[in-house]
Amino acid sequence: MYVQGETPTALPLYVQISEVLIREITSGHLPEGARLPPERDLAKQYGTTVRTLRKALAILEEKGLLQGIQGSGNYVRKTEDVTSVYSMFRLELLRGGGLPTAQILSLDEMKKPADLPEFGVSPDATRIRRLRFLNLTPIAIEEIWLDRNAGQIVRQELSDSLYRYYKMRLGFWITHAEDYVSVGEVPEFAPAEFAPQIGQTVGFIERVSYAKQHGSVEFSRTWFDPQRARYVQRLR
Repeated sequence: MYVQGETPTALPLYVQISEVLIREITSGHLPEGARLPPERDLAKQYGTTVRTLRKALAILEEKGLLQGIQGSGNYVRKTEDVTSVYSMFRLELLRGGGLPTAQILSLDEMKKPADLPEFGVSPDATRIRRLRFLNLTPIAIEEIWLDRNAGQIVRQELSDSLYRYYKMRLGFWITHAEDYVSVGEVPEFAPAEFAPQIGQTVGFIERVSYAKQHGSVEFSRTWFDPQRARYVQRLR
């Protein structure tokens, strides 16, 4: 299974590993009661040290998703409500799970186009276009509009998780979002790495995201490849 290496904008490796495991558990790919492989084998699988792996497993134990039994191993548990870096990321590989990463295609400051829904308070916004991956597989294209009043985005500092960036760098966090799922045509800015062709019909998500400090602070559009990924909303 793929885990991204340490780069200036990547999540710390132990956080990446914990996020992979969280998504594997919540998707059902790692069922309740399953015993994880021995720590040395799991560390080798993720290309890291046992020490780093244990930091990742500690996060899962804190969230109640894992129980370590002395002399026996680590066993999967399930809780009713799990928060994680990618709690609001609803796309998964068809088999479930997958670590989300992203490649920035463009970042521009501009006036909000007339075809966008109303959000935020400023007439201007930052537009981010990204190619999205799950375990290195290109699965979606994103166009994110952040209200200019929310703060200045520095491209070189952006991480794979925009919501984490908002919290760490801009001082606000997304509390909830509204998703509208339908179908749409692949836009003209789609890169060649995205398998569906420009104009082809794919899965389409429109999202309005809210922050306590700013109200409706962000609007996004996501075109995803239904041959490689699916939208999942789990009800508790």
